[in-house]
Amino acid sequence: MSTTRQLGIAVAGVGRIGRMHARIITNQVPEAYLAAIYDISASTAQEVATQFGVVAAPSIEDLLGAPGVDALAICTATPTHAELICKAAAAGKAVFCEKPISMSLAEVDYALSAVADANVPFMVGFNRRFDPGHSAVHQAASSGELGQLTMARITSRDPAPPPLEYLKASGGIWVDMLIHDFDMAGFIIGSPVVQVWAQGAALFDTKIREIGDFDTAIAVLTHASGAITTIDGSRKAAYGYDQRIEVLGTGGMAISDNQRVHNAQIYRTGLSQLSDLPNFFLERYEQSFVNEWLAFTNYARTGGPSPVSGAEGRAPVAIAMAAAISAQQGRPVKLAEIT
Repeated sequence: MSTTRQLGIAVAGVGRIGRMHARIITNQVPEAYLAAIYDISASTAQEVATQFGVVAAPSIEDLLGAPGVDALAICTATPTHAELICKAAAAGKAVFCEKPISMSLAEVDYALSAVADANVPFMVGFNRRFDPGHSAVHQAASSGELGQLTMARITSRDPAPPPLEYLKASGGIWVDMLIHDFDMAGFIIGSPVVQVWAQGAALFDTKIREIGDFDTAIAVLTHASGAITTIDGSRKAAYGYDQRIEVLGTGGMAISDNQRVHNAQIYRTGLSQLSDLPNFFLERYEQSFVNEWLAFTNYARTGGPSPVSGAEGRAPVAIAMAAAISAQQGRPVKLAEIT
């Protein structure tokens, strides 16, 4: 696809994340516009369509066939992603798919084959790559200015667990939460992960324990280069949304620290005070979502390599699967066992 006109984007699934994407496309992406929306809930679809002044399509087929639709943003539940990717590709539309592509590597590969056969633009929604701080760390690491990269450390802690009903179908902490960090590990180190050792525990939420998931998790990733990434994750951080990345090389170190609500620093006798951390991922990563859509729109309109390719979207799924096996069996798991 190569065009000088605005890109018409349809959004499938307008729950929390889909509605946010619709807002960003409408208000903050000059070279794109919201063309139509669809949701399995007709009342939700009509509410959002009215909010943004667009058509609410009664089906995916109608959505893909709506006037002006050049691209489909897939923001529906994960089990529907692969099928929608295939339908969009068959219709010749550019595809933006929220992570993960699927929780099944067979489905991932089937969907990516459909994209390749149709030769349509395709991008996976790993928005943290587009966070200004994280992106600066990636640039420092990939440019060589840090020397040989030896290790990375990623902290990922949510203020509170998501609803239990969500967790029952989410794939667990390795998929619904830490998959972002598995992606960041490869993005920062620039070398594929070849082995995973993981351990999890349910320490403060008995309901999470009862469904076989974890609220506390550690993963140690070994990269093909020999570098090591450690990831710590928690479903509960009482002080706010805690997101930090650090990479160490033989020539230096780069850090992307937490964003705060504001930059004021208050100093008094015996006390120093910074502002609070954001309490929700939509607050912390607002700019990354905007940058993500700017990147997708430019890519879909002008061509070139995908900002987050299908292969890059597949890798964290495999790592998450390896982490789940490792935590269950108490042993390191090589990615060759999974892929």
